[in-house]
Amino acid sequence: MEKIYLPGILKGMGLTLKHALEGSKGKVYSYPEVQKPRAKVWRGQHVLKRDEEGRERCTACGLCAVACPAEAITMTSAERTKEEKHLYREEKYASVYEINMLRCIFCGMCEEACPKSAIYLTDRLVDVQSNRGSFIYGKDKLVEDVNNKIDITERQSELQKKAVK
Repeated sequence: MEKIYLPGILKGMGLTLKHALEGSKGKVYSYPEVQKPRAKVWRGQHVLKRDEEGRERCTACGLCAVACPAEAITMTSAERTKEEKHLYREEKYASVYEINMLRCIFCGMCEEACPKSAIYLTDRLVDVQSNRGSFIYGKDKLVEDVNNKIDITERQSELQKKAVK
């Protein structure tokens, strides 16, 4: 019975040797000067979107946290006051919203679960950090800047486009 394995092992070792001698056939990129092109559906850093008036879309319903298979999203909800009406769309908002980027598997389930189209995965790379605590992204890193909006129209599904209108 062990004699059956021997030809398979030799065949595999021959293939490995062949690839080692030929070198890389694919295109080699000199990163970071030249970046490898990514697919249109590539999922990168998260962003919490704002509406047309600059208010946060997230209502802290928690569906993104429930849908996340890696349990990377945590949030704390709070009630909006009259003074904060220009900051948040609904009466309830996420006072704390955190994503642990080390746990996140970039599956996009949070994006699909959100009824308000508040969270999206962009085509941007997650920044390199030197310690683990820096990979817990809060609202300071996730909420998009009012003056520097991130265009995600190419990444939206038809259902998400209708929900935004």
